[in-house]
Amino acid sequence: MDDSPSSSRRSLWMLWLFAIGMFGFAFALVPLYSVFCDWTGLNGKTSNVPQEASAAVDQQREVTVEFVSYLPPDMNWDFEPRVTKMVVHPGETHTISYFAKNRTPIDSIGQAVPSVSPGEGAEYLNKIECFCFQQQPLAAGEEANLSLVFYVDPELPKSINTLTLAYTLFEAPTTTQ
Repeated sequence: MDDSPSSSRRSLWMLWLFAIGMFGFAFALVPLYSVFCDWTGLNGKTSNVPQEASAAVDQQREVTVEFVSYLPPDMNWDFEPRVTKMVVHPGETHTISYFAKNRTPIDSIGQAVPSVSPGEGAEYLNKIECFCFQQQPLAAGEEANLSLVFYVDPELPKSINTLTLAYTLFEAPTTTQ
């Protein structure tokens, strides 16, 4: 075993390079995960861009759409869908709303992040208008109905009969000016 100063320095440099490499890898995981999800269709990510209404309606098929909501434990809001389940024909446009209330004594801003299960069905649930496209500012004690206009694409694979649209509402950071 070589205990010379040059060997110790080389080991120290190797440890520093390893630590920097691990930090860089961890930093790159978020965009890599997004690319992986886009490529494989996993994670049920939906588009955050408004879609056009469907031109065709498949009256022969019915799909169940479930609506759920989640809040982090530290967010002192109420947030829930007004309708928890509906049966739709692919291509039909529907409007529902989510109820939100800021239970804090201060103004705050919420940002909803959607996901769809099963993940391979995410690209077929199209949002024409969605409260998730913008942040939702609510004053202390204020409540609001947050609208969602959507349709299920008629090209939804026949093997998928139920889609679950879940929104997680996070507190958006506020900027002070």
